[in-house]
Amino acid sequence: LLGQILDHWFESEPLKATLATDAVIGAMASPHTPGSGYVLLHHVMGELEGRRGAWGYVAGGMGALSHAIAQAATARGAHIFAEKAVCHVLLGRAGEARGVVLQDGTEVRSKLVLSNASPQITFLELIPQEQLPKDFVQRIQQLDTRSPVTKINVAVDRLPSFLAAPNARDGQPRPHHQCSIHLNCEGTQLLHQAFTEAAHGHPSSRPMIELCIPSVLDPGLAPPGCHVVSLFTQYTPSVLAGGRCWDEQARNAYADTVFDCIEDYAPGFKASVIGRDILTPPDLERIFGLPGGNIFHGGMSLDQLYFARPVPSYSGYRSPIPGLYLCGSGAHPGGGVMGAAGRNAAQVAIKDFRHL
Repeated sequence: LLGQILDHWFESEPLKATLATDAVIGAMASPHTPGSGYVLLHHVMGELEGRRGAWGYVAGGMGALSHAIAQAATARGAHIFAEKAVCHVLLGRAGEARGVVLQDGTEVRSKLVLSNASPQITFLELIPQEQLPKDFVQRIQQLDTRSPVTKINVAVDRLPSFLAAPNARDGQPRPHHQCSIHLNCEGTQLLHQAFTEAAHGHPSSRPMIELCIPSVLDPGLAPPGCHVVSLFTQYTPSVLAGGRCWDEQARNAYADTVFDCIEDYAPGFKASVIGRDILTPPDLERIFGLPGGNIFHGGMSLDQLYFARPVPSYSGYRSPIPGLYLCGSGAHPGGGVMGAAGRNAAQVAIKDFRHL
């Protein structure tokens, strides 16, 4: 249990709760849920520019990272087709991968196919079910993809000023504006209560909020004096109590709750808002192909990690379809922008390619 780990090392409840957010981030789980301690470990593994466990902003936004990877690939002869949706994987006579078919009917032939789509999309939508073992299909269908995350992107006309650390008179950013700011995290019990509400189909009345202001470090993201604020919030169920769906009224009601909470910490925040974009779990699934809205392509619970990711017997990036490899967040070691699953899958694919 995460709570036991934090109690062993720390005394301050606000510190323990702040650390606990990284143990439940993206997970429909409470700090009291068994196995939650691993998710905290997952968020601090690796390093950034020599600093262990560090995270950072990407200059130009996350799309700049994809652009950099694309440039590196094309410099080495890769061809990238953007906005070309894949309809299904092309199979040979023996059931092996032989390329992909695009929605416009174009066939792209290849000896190997690597998919960084989720396991559900890869194996339940892009492959004919009769080509896969029934028990494999059943396991993929049973993956826990519940997500508590609602992402809210906000445009503001001035920097938030927090009661705990008011802005300087000149309005220039202070050190805390360059960090991840955790709100409604004074105690782990608050996080547990927020989870319990969502488990019963109700958006948290006092949601956990991670607030970042990337434009402080990357001014090009907003006009002078203005900023973009990224709100990573939970808990919100995919389906509301009574089977209700997330309509505009429900979206705005939850966002208003989030903004009311921020207002308590930073009076004047709501008046500074000039635009907002609300992405509930169903929105994240529809727009980004995240199953259940899950940013990790599936829960990071102990039964879906290591040798069981995505399913037992297929944790080594290969799949029941010869020549088809899983290289996204649904593969070991899971989600997060670290590239480990892709690198590992590439190593396996290169090894197999040499024998073709």
